[in-house]
Amino acid sequence: MTNAAHPFDALMDITARPKKVFVRGEGSWLWDDTGKRYLDFIQGWAVNCLGHSPPFVAQAIASQAKTLITASPAYYNAASLRLAKALVEKSCFDQVFFANSGAEANEGAIKLARKYGALHKGGAFEIITFEGGFHGRTLATMSASGKKAFEPLFEPKVKGFSKARLNDIASVRELINKNTVAVMLEPIQGEAGVWPATDQFLKDLRTLTQEQGLLLIFDEIQTGMGRTGKLFHYEHAEITPDIMTLGKGIGGGAPLAALLATERASCFEHGDQGGTFNGNSLMCAAGLAVFDEVSRPAFLKSVADTGLFLEAELQRLSTRHGLGEVRGRGLLLALDLKLPIGAALVAQALEAGLLLNSPRPDTLRFMPALNVTREEILQMTDQLDTMLTKAGAARRVA
Repeated sequence: MTNAAHPFDALMDITARPKKVFVRGEGSWLWDDTGKRYLDFIQGWAVNCLGHSPPFVAQAIASQAKTLITASPAYYNAASLRLAKALVEKSCFDQVFFANSGAEANEGAIKLARKYGALHKGGAFEIITFEGGFHGRTLATMSASGKKAFEPLFEPKVKGFSKARLNDIASVRELINKNTVAVMLEPIQGEAGVWPATDQFLKDLRTLTQEQGLLLIFDEIQTGMGRTGKLFHYEHAEITPDIMTLGKGIGGGAPLAALLATERASCFEHGDQGGTFNGNSLMCAAGLAVFDEVSRPAFLKSVADTGLFLEAELQRLSTRHGLGEVRGRGLLLALDLKLPIGAALVAQALEAGLLLNSPRPDTLRFMPALNVTREEILQMTDQLDTMLTKAGAARRVA
């Protein structure tokens, strides 16, 4: 066995990381170990919903750490009870199971649906998901995802997931059979490039699942916790799912996720579900501090208003540079570049002190902190404007 030659080498090489080491964050900004500052419009893929190291979240974690970090999920703890009660009171759901990641919450949703099928639908276990969907990186959630790059990996996959087309209710109806127990989707497909389900499609999906006696599962890992201008995305369509998953923003940077279900769908029995760190006091204290802030009506209105401002600025860039549509809702938006220049723009932005994300070669995705300022948005769009101008000039020369 050989020792790693460089600190970078001690980490498994599972993604292409730039040789930057971040050491400090505050709000919309990150600093690396050379002191260089970066404007962050990724925020850990929508994880840092209140920006980097919000003081009141840091204080909640510090205070909780001094009293109780974890007692074991075999016992109740005060922080998890308070957060569960807050989530139930502000949603259409009746019960909560806390997890450590969105993938784990989605895995729990799949298990819950299959348990429901075993108890109430003659053993039905199949779940209809969607082309382009992304639900995580466990074997089951990769199988549920409709991401093409996942198809050849880690075979054999978990069976029981058929793929419909987003915003095509007929494609969902065609897949329903006696073994179907649920339909599961992201209301906005983030990893696929920010492709929204229409409100009408979500209404039709709720009607169809109720007619067929199926559970409707909303994966709100990326859209939940105020990201789209409402606390939960399902509120836009004025419907109520049976099961919902939350992650990313719920912890404000702390590893926390949640599986929520109505009383009818909550059918786990003792021993069916668990996890060593699930619902620990430390993470739930962070989650409660985040929830208290993002659930305020005035805060949610500010997210909606800021989202409209960002959308208008991106549309201005699109018109100026002859680009495509601006997609999404609230502060989860994408800009269609029309050309596969996303990776090049991301690399240029990094060197200029701006963090951007390109989930597809022809797309930029924007997931800033929910309290990002208009001045920070203008700084980002000004930098992007400069880069797009250079890219356009390079294309004309070529």
